[in-house]
Amino acid sequence: MAESFLFSVAENILGKIASLALQEVSLAWGLKRDLNKLEENLTIIKAVLLDAEEKQAQNHALRVWLGKLKNFCYDAEDVLDELEYEGLRKQLLKQYGNTKIKVRRFFSSSNPLVFSFKMGHKLKELRERLDEIAAGQSKFHLIELVDYRLAGRIRREMTDSLLHTSNVIGRESDKEILVNNFLLDPIGGGHISVIPIVGIGGLGKTTVAKLLYNDQRVDNHFDLKIWVCVSESFEKKQIMVSVLKSLTHQNRGDLDPDQLQKLIQEKLNSKKFLLVLDDVWSDDRGKWIEFRDLLEGGAAGSKVIVTTRNASVATTVGNVPSYDLAGLSHEQCLSLFKKLAFREGEEDLHPHLEKMGGDIVRKCGGLPLAVKTLGTLLYAKSDERYWKFIRDNEIWKLPQEENYILPALKLSYDQMPSHLKSCFGIFSLFPKGYDFRSVDLVQYWMANGLLQSSNEHQSIEDVAFQYMKELYWRSFLQDFEDYGLYFTFKMHDLVHDLALSVAQNEYSVVNTPNKNISDEVRHLRLSGKALLEQEIPGFLRKKNKLRTIIFPSKLQGPVCESFVNTCISTCSYLRTMELRGSFFEVLPTSIGDLKHLRYLDVDANSRARRLPDSFWKLHNLETLLLVGCSELDELPRGIRNLIKLRVLRVTVKQKYLPEDEIGCLTSLQVLSIATCTNLEILFEGMQRLTSLRFMQIWKRKNLTSLPRNLKYLTGLEVLVIKNCDQLNLVEEDENQDIKVSLQSLGLESLPLLVTLPQWLKKSFNTLQNLIIDGCENFSTFPEWFQDFPSLKKILIQDCPKLLSLPEGMHHLTALKELKIYGCPMLSKRCKMLVGEDWHKIAHVSKIDIDDDNEDDDHDEDDDEDEDEALSTA
Repeated sequence: MAESFLFSVAENILGKIASLALQEVSLAWGLKRDLNKLEENLTIIKAVLLDAEEKQAQNHALRVWLGKLKNFCYDAEDVLDELEYEGLRKQLLKQYGNTKIKVRRFFSSSNPLVFSFKMGHKLKELRERLDEIAAGQSKFHLIELVDYRLAGRIRREMTDSLLHTSNVIGRESDKEILVNNFLLDPIGGGHISVIPIVGIGGLGKTTVAKLLYNDQRVDNHFDLKIWVCVSESFEKKQIMVSVLKSLTHQNRGDLDPDQLQKLIQEKLNSKKFLLVLDDVWSDDRGKWIEFRDLLEGGAAGSKVIVTTRNASVATTVGNVPSYDLAGLSHEQCLSLFKKLAFREGEEDLHPHLEKMGGDIVRKCGGLPLAVKTLGTLLYAKSDERYWKFIRDNEIWKLPQEENYILPALKLSYDQMPSHLKSCFGIFSLFPKGYDFRSVDLVQYWMANGLLQSSNEHQSIEDVAFQYMKELYWRSFLQDFEDYGLYFTFKMHDLVHDLALSVAQNEYSVVNTPNKNISDEVRHLRLSGKALLEQEIPGFLRKKNKLRTIIFPSKLQGPVCESFVNTCISTCSYLRTMELRGSFFEVLPTSIGDLKHLRYLDVDANSRARRLPDSFWKLHNLETLLLVGCSELDELPRGIRNLIKLRVLRVTVKQKYLPEDEIGCLTSLQVLSIATCTNLEILFEGMQRLTSLRFMQIWKRKNLTSLPRNLKYLTGLEVLVIKNCDQLNLVEEDENQDIKVSLQSLGLESLPLLVTLPQWLKKSFNTLQNLIIDGCENFSTFPEWFQDFPSLKKILIQDCPKLLSLPEGMHHLTALKELKIYGCPMLSKRCKMLVGEDWHKIAHVSKIDIDDDNEDDDHDEDDDEDEDEALSTA
């Protein structure tokens, strides 16, 4: 895989060399000549990389040559990063002079002559390696190509995870059979009937299940509907958490299995439900019986749909005959292909392309996912040569195994621009069925230098969001849910298989200490208790070039200090280190030596008391996550020196946050202050945080007012305030001069909130998302609420005193989603509105109203991770 995105890596290196900061450093250290020579040779090689990428599959020697170039590029990045780091050190020395003792000591230990000699030697070695690589290029007769994959790209509208039936072809008969013969059948297979929908990957099992789940007849027939994505691991607790989340819209992962079981039984008690268990792999009969017993409290006539690729799973779970899903006919596939490959209304304008499309569709073997992937690949492209290239590609001639899907996906992957290929591999580190959040993925990509922007006015986060949307448009991602500043999504299992296939040389998941990994691996996830219970694996006890290391999650056991110490000493090129749920009081002092480190996650370490004094030397750090570190006494002095920091999420025991520290982080984009129970006031030094876009204040029991200088946060787009018992936003309206233009506002568990604050009116032209959740005394909306022309989504949850929405709701012409849960009186009124005055809000495409009046226990454990809180923002 690495050889297939070298074009992007080479571009990144050339960008670094050309940067003003690196040019200044190289000039100061007498290294400019060597850098210029590197730039000249790499520019020549880069020009033919696209041709080399296309020809490497049939040429082993070319693949070897590209492998050498890949290793050179990574080593060159490491050296250039070291030079950039030295530039940051010089910048800080110039900024702080001799006023900071620690800074003075740090810089005096760096001998300029020694550094210049060392870097000169490294650059000379790189230059000689590249000369040798360039000399071997001529024998491959490579030519310069234009990257046609970037030309004329067409953008489609983003969608959410709702099933859009206009994009489903050929499954209406399957739906009708299952609705009439199973879902609405009062007999079934017993008290609770279970039907497996069986078929190979990419056939559309989940699509059929969604058609059933969203059918109006099903809504009328069942009291409750539940959707759970199971994937490879059939763990009862995790499935129970998912069941409750589907029923209550709350994440209750903090509860033990007995508590979860009790809540589910209370919810299902004597109610007829439909449960969809999507993508089940386990045929463990014992686990299934144990889970099925949990459902017995539901009413007779309840139904369970299980989608699976495995016939043995169907035998294990089903008590009615399986429904074996067939592939689409050629005509149905062609219809789907034409819908996706041509602009609307132009399907019949290109008969020569339509004929070739028929040939391409035949190669897809009736699998909708293959058709969809290639259809989106060819969308709006009218170059007949390109269509022939897809139709006649050598990949179709490779031996086929279970089905025809992977060649189609691989072909679409091969046609990706290089910058998308370089980002695709990271997905292989996560398990199948994983719920991705764009904000997390951005930080992984950013830490590894995979994001480049040609527009100085476009933030790196926006570049990442654009990449994700491009992957979605190419049908590599699915089930998008847009939450304003970020979104969530999933990846089809077969696309995940593709990620594993193309990433195997660079990315690895290790679950046993005895596994050997290649020296080529740069990104590593450690998974499983076995790794924590035995001695440190051999490959981590020797020097390596790892750039990413993700330690086992806290559910698998805490990571000990000695394990981390060893990894820091041998993994000196780390860009990303995830230590979530680790278990030590002080991070190793040696962490300050990780000069390349961009991303550090120490969330949920309940023992950490302090960060080492060396911490402030991490000048390249961009993301620092310290939420759930409930014993952390204070942030380290000198945190202001983390001048590249963009994301800071922190739990700390301090009463006051030093404004001369956080207030100096001018690159900061995300600030989350969570469960800081001793914090009396937020710091006031916000004047320089003009880049801040996302701010969350969470579990601040003593907070009575917002900072007065919040008005300086002119870039703030998302504000989330949660679990602040003493905060009265309305009382402080007169004292607040907040001029920010918010896109999203979340107000959660604020007992003193009775209506919306006046300062929100300043965002009337920009506000798109509003959440009011768990505000027990919230009782009315102000009249001016109807004047928000951009408001798209409203979620109101657990506000028992709210009786009505504003009369002018129909003036919110941009509104697309209205969700109301746990507000019994409001729900009844809204259902009447929908039933009687639908024409007034007909522009709202999704209305979800739940009038369940049961009193759910929503108290959250103090140690709950912040992630779920963010996911509702």
